[in-house]
Amino acid sequence: MAPERKYLVRTFGCQMNEHDSERIAGLLAGSGMVRTEALEEADVVVLNTCCIRQNADDKLYGHLGHLKALQGRRPGLQIAVGGCLAQKDREELVRRAPHVDAVFGTFNVGRVVDLLAQARRSGSPAVEVLDAPAEEGTDFPSAMPVRHDLPHAAWVTIQVGCDNSCAFCIVPSVRGPEVSRPFDDLVAEVRALARDGVVEVTLLGQNVNSYGRDVTLAVRGEEDAAVVARRAGPVFAAGPRRARPLFADLLRAAGAVPGLRRIRFTSPHPKDLRPETVAAMAETEAVCEQLHLPLQSGSDRVLAEMRRGYTAERYLERLSLARREIPDLAVTTDLIVGFPGETEEDFCRTLEVAAEAGYDSAYTFIFSPRPGTRAAAMKDRFVEPEVISERFERLKVVIERSSLARHRARVGRDEEALVEGPSKRNPALVTGRTRQGKLVHFAPVGDVPPGSFATVRIDSAAPHHLTGTQLALELPAPRRRTPLSVAAGL
Repeated sequence: MAPERKYLVRTFGCQMNEHDSERIAGLLAGSGMVRTEALEEADVVVLNTCCIRQNADDKLYGHLGHLKALQGRRPGLQIAVGGCLAQKDREELVRRAPHVDAVFGTFNVGRVVDLLAQARRSGSPAVEVLDAPAEEGTDFPSAMPVRHDLPHAAWVTIQVGCDNSCAFCIVPSVRGPEVSRPFDDLVAEVRALARDGVVEVTLLGQNVNSYGRDVTLAVRGEEDAAVVARRAGPVFAAGPRRARPLFADLLRAAGAVPGLRRIRFTSPHPKDLRPETVAAMAETEAVCEQLHLPLQSGSDRVLAEMRRGYTAERYLERLSLARREIPDLAVTTDLIVGFPGETEEDFCRTLEVAAEAGYDSAYTFIFSPRPGTRAAAMKDRFVEPEVISERFERLKVVIERSSLARHRARVGRDEEALVEGPSKRNPALVTGRTRQGKLVHFAPVGDVPPGSFATVRIDSAAPHHLTGTQLALELPAPRRRTPLSVAAGL
C-alpha cells in the first residue's frame, strides 16, 4: 500500500487568510492527506499569501527559493501558492517561481486539491485565478471541510470584500466588493460549531460592522417574524416585511446560541461603528469586552488623504461611547507611520490621539506602497526612511506605556482564561486568554487541557502579557465530533 502523502500549510497575513488556510487544510485532509508540521516530511506545501505590505511579498519569495532547493532534493514535492498575492500578481508569480505546481486566488480556494492533481497528471503548473466567484453564491464555500487548529475556537466568515476606498489598501482589488453572508446561514454555522464543542467564535470580515448593508432578509408570517425577532432583536420584530440584518442583530443572535461562551469580531471600521452595535455588545453576555478599532492616523489631514471617512474627534467620540457603555472594555488599534506627506505636526497629532485613547495594545505599521493604490502614486511625497524609523520608535513608547498601565491595573484581579495550551516560550506554563483578549501565563495545577476555563489571579503585568496563579478550573465538555468538520448546516 502506498504511504500516505503529507501536507503542510503556511499562512501569511490576516485572520481571513488563517480561516482560508483552515479550509485548505480541511480539503487536503479530506482527500486522504495527513498533516505535518515538518517541512522535510511534506509532500505538498501550500503557501496562503498576503499582499498588504511589501515584506509579505519578500517573505513569500524567500520561502519559494528555499522550497525550490528542497524540491531539487525531493522531486515529488508539490508547491501551491494561493491567496491575495496570487490573486494580484499571478503572472509575476509564475514568472519568478516557475517551479510552483499550482496557483489559485481568493475566489477559488476550493480548487486546491483539483489543481494539484492536474499538475501531477500534466507535469506542468496548474494556474487558475478568477476575478470573481465562478458561480453566484460561491463567495462563501461553507460546504468545505474545515480543519480547526484549536478544537474549542473557530472563525466564522460573515462577509468578504470591501466597499471602502482607503488610499493605502489593496484589499478591494484582491477580495472584491462587500458581500454579506445570509443571516440564517451564519446562525446555523454558529449552532453547528457550538454543538461540536466550540465555545468561542470570532466573526470575520474586512469591515464587519457594515454587515448586511448589501442584503435584505425576508421575514414571512408571524411565526417566522417572532423567531427572527428573538434571535436578532427589534429590527425584525414587526410582522411580514423585508428587513436588513445589521451587525448588532447578528451579535445578539449568535449570543443566544446554547453552549457558546465567547464571541469576538474583527475588524470594524470606525465610521460604521453604530450605537446599536455598542448596545448589542453591552447587552449580549457572550460578546467579549474587546474592541479592535483601527485609527491609522491621528491627523485629520492625513485621515482625509487616506480616505478614512472620520476625523480624530469623531473617532474618539465613538471610542468614548463604547467605553461608557461596555465596562472593562479593552481596545486595540492599527496605526500607520509615514503615510505619504505625513509631517512632524501630523505625527505629533497621532501621538496625542494614541495617548488620549490609552490603547491596550496596537499594531503599528510602516507605510508600504502597494501598486494599484492611490497612495502608491504619491511617490513625490514619500517620507524618508530614517524619519519613519525614528517616528516608529516614538510611537512604540506611547503604545507600550498605555499597554503596561492597563495591564498593571489588572494585577490582583481574578480573570477567566480560556486555555489555549502550553506556553510557546516556557512549556512549564499554560497560556490562556481573558475575555478582553489578554494573554495570560500561569503554572498548571494538574491536567489543564486546551478548551478549559481557568480562574487565574493576576500576579504581575508586562506590556504584552499577564502572569498569574491558577485558582480553579472548569474542564471542557466532551466533543461530539472530530476536529475535521463541515462549516455549516450539519
